[in-house]
Formats: sequence, structure tokens, C-alpha cells
Amino acid sequence: MTRILVAGAVSWNRMVVLDALPEPRPHMEFAREWFDALGGTSAGKALHLHALGREVVLDALVGADEAGHRIRQALADAGVPTRLHRAARSEQHLNLMTPAGERVSLYLASPDEADAAATAAEVLDDVDLAVLDLAPRSAELIVAARERGIPIWTDLHDYDGENAFHTPFLEAAEVVFMNADRTDDPWRLLARCLDAGPRLAVCTLGADGAVALDASGRRESTPARPADVVDTNGAGDAFFAGFLDAWLRGEELAPALRSGARQAVVALETRQLHPLL
Repeated sequence: MTRILVAGAVSWNRMVVLDALPEPRPHMEFAREWFDALGGTSAGKALHLHALGREVVLDALVGADEAGHRIRQALADAGVPTRLHRAARSEQHLNLMTPAGERVSLYLASPDEADAAATAAEVLDDVDLAVLDLAPRSAELIVAARERGIPIWTDLHDYDGENAFHTPFLEAAEVVFMNADRTDDPWRLLARCLDAGPRLAVCTLGADGAVALDASGRRESTPARPADVVDTNGAGDAFFAGFLDAWLRGEELAPALRSGARQAVVALETRQLHPLL
């Protein structure tokens, strides 16, 4: 079985649900509800890949603080194999949400320091495929992964075609994912990404499904699957995991997109990243 490393961000989040995102003026709001939850794009991918039966290890930075304890406990309870390195502090977010899925994420803390072991290329030992999410520590693994011939998949999230931080990930990856939050022409963005070197690019469109373009010019699309939406956090990471699982089974592009859409429903129908939590 393909051994997958997912390297990047995990966080502890406070989720606050409002009727509407607040206007930029001093005022008071009453929350509909709030709750704490495991977060982070890499945690979401690892959870869904693990639940799909994939051999995966989550590699991330976590502090020796209360948030870090909660992160470790949540991942352990879900049974996700981890390689967590000590940082000065754990990543924490305050996410303002609406029932329609709109979100503003406030970064309260970032894990900006790490033990030396966190950046060692040995984390790539016995790895067949590396999912390197957008994070400084993942960027440090790009060169080592390429030197070892390990295929890289990456998630560019709300890439606008210009952000320089994304460039090393884009140029190193065989497959890239993104969403359409910062483009009004997903096909043009996909083509631009492929010009940088990947052989396949996928763009999720929220309620409108997803589209994909490969290096040969083949286009495919899939509609979103019906879902009783509870929370939209992590749906893109679930889609990524569902697509990757299908791709590794040898599925063609169109059915792999449909598998991604089905897996996204798993995240949409729980207020946690995955029902394992």
C-alpha cells in the first residue's frame, strides 16, 4: 500500500456561529452557538485518508500548551498516526462562521519555532507520496522530497495565480488543488498552474462542484453531491482525500472527482473535521 506523509498545519479552533459576518464598525453581536474543534488543513486530510483505510502519517508542529494537549488527544482518539514536533506554541484560530458557510479566520497563534527534528529530511523515510500543505515547515521538505523522487501533491487553497509563497509548492507538485475563492475564471487559473509544471490541477467550486484540467488539455467536472450541511469547515480537505484515494486505486479523472465530491459530504454533515472526532 502507498505510504502517505501529510505535512503541514494542525490547529485548535474556537468556532463561533453568527447570523451574518460582522460589519467593520464597533458593535455587539450575539452568537448562535460556539464550540471548540480540531482544525488545520493537514489534520483534515490525514483524518479522511486514515478513515478511507490509507497508510498515512500526519507530520506537524504542536506546542506543549493546553491547545497542543487537545490537538494530540483528538488525533489519538481518532487513531491517526502522527509525528508531532514540539513548537513554541500551538496554532490556534478563532473562526467566525455563518449558517451559509461564510468564514473569517483569525489566527491567534502560529507555531513559529520548532525542535531541530521537525525540519530533518528523515521524516520522508519510507514515504511513497508526500502531501505538502502550505506551511513553512512543509516548504523545507520540498527539496528533500524531490531529491528522493517522492511525488508531491499540494493544496494551494485560495491561490490567485500570483502569491509568491505558493510558487515553490506549485512548481514541485505533480498534482495541485485549489478553490475558486480568488478567481472568476477557474479554467484559466488551472491552465496557468499547469504551465508551472504539475500534470494535473483541480479546483473546487463549493456548491457548484469541482473542475479539473490535465497536462494533455483534458477537462473534467463533477457536481457537488447533495448534503445536509452542518458545517463547511474541512470539506475541501475531505474532497482532496477522496480524490487521492480514488486516484491511488487507479480511477480515471472523472470518477476520482466524483469520489472527492462524495467524501466532501462526510465533512459537510458533521461540525467536526470528520465523524471520527
